[in-house]
Amino acid sequence: MSSSPQSFSPLLRYQDFSISFGSGRREKFAVHHLDLEIGVGERVALVGESGSGKTLTALAPLRLEPEGAKVTGQIWWGGKEDVQKQTSRAPVDLLSLPIENIREIRGREIAMVFQEPMTALNPLFTVGNQIVEAVQVYQPLISKADSMAAAIELLKKTGIPEPETRFHSYPHQLSGGQRQRAMIAMALACKPRLLIADEPTTALDVSLRLQILDLLKELQEEAKDEGGMGILLITHDLNLVKHFAHRVAVLNQGNLMEVGATKQVFGHPADPYTRALVNSQPVREIAPVMPLAPVLLKANQLSVSYPNSQSTSWFKKQARHQVLRKVSFELKQGQTIGVIGESGSGKTTLGMAVLGLLGDSMAELTGEVDVLGYAWQALKSVERRALRSSLQVIFQDPFGSLSPRMNVMQIISEGLDVHFPKLSVAERESRVLDMLREVGLDRTALSRYPHEFSGGQRQRIAIARALILRPQILVLDEPTSALDVSIQKQVLALLSELQKKYNLAYLLISHDLAVIRAMSHEVMVLKGGKVVEFGETEALIQNPRQVYTRELFTAAELT
Repeated sequence: MSSSPQSFSPLLRYQDFSISFGSGRREKFAVHHLDLEIGVGERVALVGESGSGKTLTALAPLRLEPEGAKVTGQIWWGGKEDVQKQTSRAPVDLLSLPIENIREIRGREIAMVFQEPMTALNPLFTVGNQIVEAVQVYQPLISKADSMAAAIELLKKTGIPEPETRFHSYPHQLSGGQRQRAMIAMALACKPRLLIADEPTTALDVSLRLQILDLLKELQEEAKDEGGMGILLITHDLNLVKHFAHRVAVLNQGNLMEVGATKQVFGHPADPYTRALVNSQPVREIAPVMPLAPVLLKANQLSVSYPNSQSTSWFKKQARHQVLRKVSFELKQGQTIGVIGESGSGKTTLGMAVLGLLGDSMAELTGEVDVLGYAWQALKSVERRALRSSLQVIFQDPFGSLSPRMNVMQIISEGLDVHFPKLSVAERESRVLDMLREVGLDRTALSRYPHEFSGGQRQRIAIARALILRPQILVLDEPTSALDVSIQKQVLALLSELQKKYNLAYLLISHDLAVIRAMSHEVMVLKGGKVVEFGETEALIQNPRQVYTRELFTAAELT
């Protein structure tokens, strides 16, 4: 656990800072009179529930607040000293600067790692070229070869395997964790004085989370010679906060409830809300699988491969990159199988393969997938469509999976329109409202659009969309990755309750081993597309046979 900070000179300071929407009686404050300071060389974590104002607070220094937001108060950007030229700059209020001046600060002085890398990265350019562009902003006279070498070194530092190869990959060709690491590499390319990291480790497995934070500490240490770098971390992963932050600030509905040294806040929280947040842990409340429960989903020797992007021969058969290698399992009614492994191990590919959603003509799938006793690949499109209501999915990236042109009513009821077209308007609205209440939202959400919600709220909308059809099988691809710990606990309790009530079968893909432990009857451990270990959850956690599995559990502090 990080110790209490000594003394840090001011770098960024929020003073009486507020963000509100609407006007008059309809004005609603998202952040209310916030006073918070981040010092040079300091690491401050901002924590709180979804919708508490964390991300809006992080976006404001770069003037990236949503359209229609009313921002008041000051955000003081600390003075900048140049030791060699013996010059200095007085602190400036970022909220009063013209946007042209803010653009000069973005990236060069204040950099940001966004929560959802797939929407932040340009899909038309390789990740390497996007990092090169950031390098050249910081060093405009650098040669192309040197900027490429610097970009590859950054990819290597952030833990991406085969960085020379991944340099040429497009965002959609990387796993969620690899995209997040590429975003971090891009943010660090300009050697900023302040790094704002909005859920930077959401898509990473537990071992890589610690590696990334260790990397940020290392880079912060290196930056001491160039004036120092502060870090503002936005996260709902309290375990990481314990190991990373000097100080913690707790937000609740836009109000700063508590701020103090990490050890003090976690050891002796003063505010009741903070105490509830610190004590929020997933609870294992799953029912045993019935002895004669039928198999609903079966995979036999399932393999998936893609062409090697570096192979350009017209005369030789292209070498293929194996993402999955002969994976087999049986998922029974009322059972949850948890799938864990490092980023890029094939977890999401497995989920998409059993769903029939690989969506890539270059993907080659071999082996067998049976859904409710039907050979999935052999079914005609009309037959598959009839089974879709029984096999649903919750995707990892809620913003990318929700249409920005549809409101919540349209999003959640879309499946009803397809599979239950005879429902009346009243019946359809009643079902949507019932499901909204089950995931912690209310009627006021119906007419709103995805961009009006926090990341965690969007994930709850995605869960409601999947569950409204009462599927028999649900593929959960990081279903709680965007949720804070207290809401995560509620959602997991909801999923457990629905599983007991309707005998649902879950294929649960997650980096969060606490979630796996709370929800899974059995655990499948993937590494390099292979199943390296498979067994009953608690037995596997208590006695992992493979070194790789033991390292995963140790990193998550579950053993």
